[in-house]
Amino acid sequence: MKNTILHKANSRGHADHGWLNAYHSFSFASWYNPERVQFGVLRVLNDDTVAAGMGFGTHPHDNMEIITIPLEGDLAHKDSMGNEATIKTGDVQVMSAGTGIQHSEFNPNKEQQTKLFQIWLFPKLRNVTPRYQQITLDAALQKNDFSQILSPNEEDEGVWIHQDAWFYLSDFDKDFTKMLSLKKEGNGFYIMNIEGEIEVNGEQIEKRDAIGIWATSELEIKANTAAKFLVMEIPMEL
Repeated sequence: MKNTILHKANSRGHADHGWLNAYHSFSFASWYNPERVQFGVLRVLNDDTVAAGMGFGTHPHDNMEIITIPLEGDLAHKDSMGNEATIKTGDVQVMSAGTGIQHSEFNPNKEQQTKLFQIWLFPKLRNVTPRYQQITLDAALQKNDFSQILSPNEEDEGVWIHQDAWFYLSDFDKDFTKMLSLKKEGNGFYIMNIEGEIEVNGEQIEKRDAIGIWATSELEIKANTAAKFLVMEIPMEL
């Protein structure tokens, strides 16, 4: 049984709005692909570049776990819970939208673009009280390791969400190889390669390619070049 799916970078949806250049791993806004609606509870993985001084106006969300990972530059955030913050490269932010929130996001820099991943997961609990969390990551922990940045547990490393998911950021040297074991039986892995070239269980993954793997208990990731990537362990069923 084939238990992998490869999403090449050039197979993603693409929308260039001028102020926003967006690539969609899964169906989003005007881009719809019936074979690319979600992977398990992973509903959205947007790879966005926001022009200097531009951003998203106030808009609503509910019953979604929304994770934002800046890759370059900063993102200013304001929401209906009273939070006002700037998420910088090296931070991770999560919002549990729950019963409903409104927020805006914009690039506060006048001369630098902002690049980010925004990820939406379906929650395991509906209509929770909305919440916001933001932390600064220790980049040194990502060097030749799987640095946990998200989990279901408030006491654990990284931010936490209402879902049995674990996220890791990694920065591997060329030719480095490491195994990662599944945290929860029945979950799957979705790996987005940020930079460089890696092999995931023998499958070659280039920059901004992604691979989904299920019905396995562990991954072997080898860096063919210096590489940075995001690993998401997520439930395969809602």
